[in-house]
Amino acid sequence: MTHNHNAMRRHSLPARIMAAAATGAMALTVAACGGSDNASGSDAPKDGGTISVVASINQWASVAKDLGGSHVDVSSIMSNTNVEAHDYEPTTSDVAKISKAEVIVVNGADYDPWALKAAESAGATVVNAAEAGGVKEGDNPHVWFSAAVRRATADAITKAYQAADAKNRDEYATLNSTWQQGEQRLEDKIAAAAKTTKGLPYAATESVAWYLAGDLQMTDDTPKGYAQASANESEPTPADIKDFQNALGDGSIKLLVFNTQEADATTDQLVSAAKSGNVPIIELTEQMPKEYDNLLDWMGALVDKFDAAV
Repeated sequence: MTHNHNAMRRHSLPARIMAAAATGAMALTVAACGGSDNASGSDAPKDGGTISVVASINQWASVAKDLGGSHVDVSSIMSNTNVEAHDYEPTTSDVAKISKAEVIVVNGADYDPWALKAAESAGATVVNAAEAGGVKEGDNPHVWFSAAVRRATADAITKAYQAADAKNRDEYATLNSTWQQGEQRLEDKIAAAAKTTKGLPYAATESVAWYLAGDLQMTDDTPKGYAQASANESEPTPADIKDFQNALGDGSIKLLVFNTQEADATTDQLVSAAKSGNVPIIELTEQMPKEYDNLLDWMGALVDKFDAAV
């Protein structure tokens, strides 16, 4: 239970995220429609070929690839669903990879502080997804689950590419438009699913998919004691766990979201209680599973899971 977010501040997130997304979109319009001068003063990537891009986690790497096409060489530091990103310690080769990048994409919101630290001395353009989407440290850091943050981050990445490689500015704008169309199709699917998930009370072993559940207009009814313990990076008390088990057994919770990447004895008890109470369970991970190489495809598959479980 090590996720750093503050449940008390969440009510202010949607407005901030939407405002940041709108600001990012306006900035991209200026970049895409402006002249050919490069804001960074460089007309082409360092090596005269592709832009070297490093993302801290694989889900943002997939977005960076889609937005850069043949003009970028993208790699990610983390792609293993068995590793806890918050506590990850980069290797020497990881740091070296970051130091050579021209564009670095980090998640932010204290999710990958090791990446931000390594990026400080890299001299590269850093795209911080949380900052792009108006999410602050202390807020829920799993921002790739948010439609508004995905859009804002995509615009920020495109702007970074246009600054690094001005001669291909128009192509980056076109790639962004194509990606945003894919995001819109995902959001259309979310809106369709929300017709059945709206108002559905759910609980989560960790608030990993909180943004996605919000986009689906579901209601987070995770028992307060348990939720606060998780938010404060502490272990829930036996009473907290008992309250959660009771809620799963009395029918007040209609769906359990289980982050299998953070399975332990406590979550085992909750999953068992959900099964006993015939509460559907949505299993997911923080990092994008290996069977997906595209963030939008992964999100779409999760939306299908939520829709089918209702």
